[in-house]
Amino acid sequence: MTPENEGILRALREARKLLLITVRGATDAQLTERSTVSELTLGGILNHLTQGERVWTHILTDATGSVPDGMWDTDQYKAPEGVTLSALRAAYEEAARATDAAVATADLDAKVPLPEAPWEPGVVHRWPGRRILLHLLQETAQHTGHADIVREAIDGANSTALRG
Repeated sequence: MTPENEGILRALREARKLLLITVRGATDAQLTERSTVSELTLGGILNHLTQGERVWTHILTDATGSVPDGMWDTDQYKAPEGVTLSALRAAYEEAARATDAAVATADLDAKVPLPEAPWEPGVVHRWPGRRILLHLLQETAQHTGHADIVREAIDGANSTALRG
């Protein structure tokens, strides 16, 4: 792996760590609590990022432009019914480990086809693995910020306060 790829992966790991700090100590009930005008919840954010890691890692490693049925849930922004924080956290950490392992062996310069987007039927985009990794970093950082706002509105905690 190149130093550049290692640096991007390190930044992704740091963003993941901040997300997990933000949800630290949250109750299972707080996972589905809406605290702003947004539909986003802590559990929904964790679920979305878990699915995102799985789907993008599959796209990177499978390189066929397909995503298996059921891999991308239409309710990805919602916490699954009855889920616990520990279960969501474990699923997220497992997905992150799979991404890290895939990135360690992938040719991040090689372009892979993306699944067809509903808003662009018949158009196939190809992204290098590096762009997929950067996309995961962007998504994780963006939603980590969302989680921080949601958590602070619920109980006043945020990643800065929870680090200590």
